[in-house]
Amino acid sequence: MLRVGNLQRAIDFYTQILGMKLLRTSENPEYKYTLAFLGYASNPEQAEIELTYNWGIEQYEMGTAFGHIALGMPDVYAACERIKAAGGKVTREAGPVKGGSTIIAFVTDPDGYKIELIQR
Repeated sequence: MLRVGNLQRAIDFYTQILGMKLLRTSENPEYKYTLAFLGYASNPEQAEIELTYNWGIEQYEMGTAFGHIALGMPDVYAACERIKAAGGKVTREAGPVKGGSTIIAFVTDPDGYKIELIQR
C-alpha cells in the first residue's frame, strides 16, 4: 500500500505510464479515505498495488524503511522508452545491475516512490 497525495494523478501514472489497469476503487466517507487497486491482472494471477488517499492530505514523508517497488517485465529498455514517451521520469536508465548481469532501471512516480524495473 502506498499513501498518495492526489489519487487521480497517481492512478494516471500507474495506468498511463506503467500500463497497469485500475482494478477497483472503494471509498470510506466515515474515515475519509479512498482506495484504488491497480495491477497488470487481478489477484491471484498477479500482485496488486493499493493506493490510499486520505482526504485532505497532499504530501507524506517517505521515511527510511521504504526502499522501492520492483516490477518484472520482458524488456526494460523498451519499457523505459515507453515511460519517457508518456511523460514519466526515468531516474536510472536501463542497464546491467552493478556487479551483475540482470538488466534493471528505476522510475519515480508522482509522489516520489521509486519503482525498479527488472528484466525477466
